[in-house]
Amino acid sequence: MSRDEQLKQRWKAVVEKLSSQFANGDILDLDAVIYLIGIQELGQLHREYKKEDKIGLMHIAICKLLEPYGYYEFDYFDEQGWPHYKTKEELPHLKAGEQSILMKDAIVNYFLETKFIQ
Repeated sequence: MSRDEQLKQRWKAVVEKLSSQFANGDILDLDAVIYLIGIQELGQLHREYKKEDKIGLMHIAICKLLEPYGYYEFDYFDEQGWPHYKTKEELPHLKAGEQSILMKDAIVNYFLETKFIQ
């Protein structure tokens, strides 16, 4: 099986599983999956978030997801428990489709590591 086909199958498994657990079966998009990862990484699951918090949650997720690729490194937790990352390497300039593939690959790897999917 090609790497692209394997990524498609694993991405589909992630989306289906998350959609059934968090969206009553509605299909979650890439941004929604990133948002859920941000909530998971923050660890404050049962609270409401303001709009600016949601942007921060997505930033946390992106940093966490791209950390294994060498782009970010965990730095510290602030007094509210929010993780902060420092940039190790600037992200390359990618087209929208390439960005999407990078993020899907990082998300699939995240959920493989956490044993959410196989």
